[in-house]
Amino acid sequence: MPTPVMTVAPEAVTPGFVGFAAIVVILIAVILLIWDMNRRIRRVRYREEVREELDAEEAARAADEATLQGTGGTGQAGADLPVTPREGDDDPRAT
Repeated sequence: MPTPVMTVAPEAVTPGFVGFAAIVVILIAVILLIWDMNRRIRRVRYREEVREELDAEEAARAADEATLQGTGGTGQAGADLPVTPREGDDDPRAT
């Protein structure tokens, strides 16, 4: 029975430096893609939280307006709120 003889040099079938460099480039690309994906997901999550807060504030404001309209608009519901100055407003209560 004959023993098999290698007909190809072992160095010719290894990936060598080119293969190593290709794997490193792919690894860096994957890491950057994952980093970008996490940043985008976090941004979407924060936007959703802000949107929920704004919706809650708008619902509270609508409920306050509904209670004021229910009392004929003469109720004291907003009397304790501070007066905020506007640009060009000469109202002495604003200071």
